[in-house]
Amino acid sequence: MEISAGIQASLAGRYASALFDLASEGGVVTAVESDLEKLGQALAESPDFKALTTNPEVSRKAAMAAIEGVAGVLGLAELTRKFLGVLAENRRLSALPGMIRAFAAIAAAQRGEVTAEVSSAHALTDAQLAQLKDKLTAREGRTVKLTTKVDPELLGGLVVTIGSKRIDGSIRTRLNSLAQAMKAPGA
Repeated sequence: MEISAGIQASLAGRYASALFDLASEGGVVTAVESDLEKLGQALAESPDFKALTTNPEVSRKAAMAAIEGVAGVLGLAELTRKFLGVLAENRRLSALPGMIRAFAAIAAAQRGEVTAEVSSAHALTDAQLAQLKDKLTAREGRTVKLTTKVDPELLGGLVVTIGSKRIDGSIRTRLNSLAQAMKAPGA
């Protein structure tokens, strides 16, 4: 499997790549991906858990015990538990969010998927999301997974980011372009 050089070059990417290889060998990629999503959600929702992973004053032993407790509560698979133990032992828990993103990117690439981040001024309906997904899938030539966020500053329209490509159809950008054109000499 071809993994992006950018992912492999980062610390988080190297750990995620190693975890993906082990998960592939064990046939548990889906389970590990689900576990990492749970961990990402727990990091986002629990300030205490986030503090545990980023506080350098927490000892390795305490971090390992806390991580084992969290793994039990979340019902994580054995491979994910061992991975977290290695992170705690190597004092790399602070890089966990990056590892979660890198693992998701590796797994998506392996499945032939690409992720598109869609920003809109208002929440999109399911029908609009389905239509957008179909158009992006046709354009990219592979399955597109959408992540959405609402940004009222866009005023209207969409901003779609796929990898390093950005499609900006927002009203804010159009107004800014118009303002710049009006400021130009001779306009």
